[in-house]
Amino acid sequence: MKQTLIILLVLIFGYGITQAQENDRIPAKGFAVFSADDTFHPHEFTRHAIGANDILIETMYAGICHSDLHAAWDEHKAHGISGIYPMIPGHEIAGRVVKVGKNVTKFKVGDYAGVGCMVNSCGHCTFCDMDKEQFCENGTTFTYNSIDRYHENEPAMGGYSNNMVVNERFAIRIPETADMKRVAPLLCAGVTIWSPIHFSKVGKGDKVGVAGFGGLGHMAVQYLVNLGADVTVFDITEEKRADAARMGASRYVNVNNEAEMKGLNNAFDFIISTIPAQYNPLMYARMLKYGKGEMAIVGLPETATINVADLAMGGAANRKVYGSLIGGIKETQEMMDYFVAHDIYPEVEVISANAAEIDKAYRNVQDGKVKFRYVIDMNTLK
Repeated sequence: MKQTLIILLVLIFGYGITQAQENDRIPAKGFAVFSADDTFHPHEFTRHAIGANDILIETMYAGICHSDLHAAWDEHKAHGISGIYPMIPGHEIAGRVVKVGKNVTKFKVGDYAGVGCMVNSCGHCTFCDMDKEQFCENGTTFTYNSIDRYHENEPAMGGYSNNMVVNERFAIRIPETADMKRVAPLLCAGVTIWSPIHFSKVGKGDKVGVAGFGGLGHMAVQYLVNLGADVTVFDITEEKRADAARMGASRYVNVNNEAEMKGLNNAFDFIISTIPAQYNPLMYARMLKYGKGEMAIVGLPETATINVADLAMGGAANRKVYGSLIGGIKETQEMMDYFVAHDIYPEVEVISANAAEIDKAYRNVQDGKVKFRYVIDMNTLK
């Protein structure tokens, strides 16, 4: 009888703890797709409880990245990534801290904070020790379309929502002087171009090319001009020629204009490709200076192929071509501080937080009709 009573008490106590944990979950609402061919719908859900090292961010603005489209439409299957539905996209998140866990030292209530492309990692593997958490050997939890192994394998929900709960390690301090309407895209687009430009040690006087003049490309142009590089922009339309000149590019090349493409081989110290659609990377690799030129690929086309033989025999020999994936938390903070201090921001179009507006924005991004980044004003969420 006594043993039965003890077991009963343990069960009741355990049930009470579970219920308390469930009751501590944070109510949230946002916009989700429920399948790859769906449109956006309002969606209510809950986030995990605020842990001792977590902060609760009230979302003010959320950027729309081209990779959001690929994820929502389940176009990353070729890379072994399948859509997890319902899905709330968004990994460019800027807001205000409204609650902090008991061990938090990096933030206080009222601070501006941002969340980029990831929200957790193991913190102790080779890559985490190198401040490259995006390559965590034990599993990075990305901001959405990712299983959060650090919180009972629940699906991570992104920034098209009214709040975020995140470990302070993965939150970025946003300076008080920041333009909050324009700062959110820096959390992905900003660090995505910052990281390879630093990796390749681009500096003043270098001849550089920016392939693709969209959300990523126009950020790359501004930063490279700030560094004193001689910037050439490559794109497929005439509509952005004046914009490139306004941002400081010395040359604009319409790749569909055969005459403008002449004489460009063996000319550049560095090229960054931000192109999100199918193209031929080797065309740009041939433009690198022999023996020293480097090309960083940061755009993520749905599918892309490189003929390996052409690397050696197609005029691209003895050039360096590499891929780059976002950036670690340390360099994201460095980028944020530098860009805000030097007034380097994306050019944005702010839209209201409703499903129809987001659907329209997706169509325009797909068709290349945005200059240069959409940002959702989450303050308008009803």
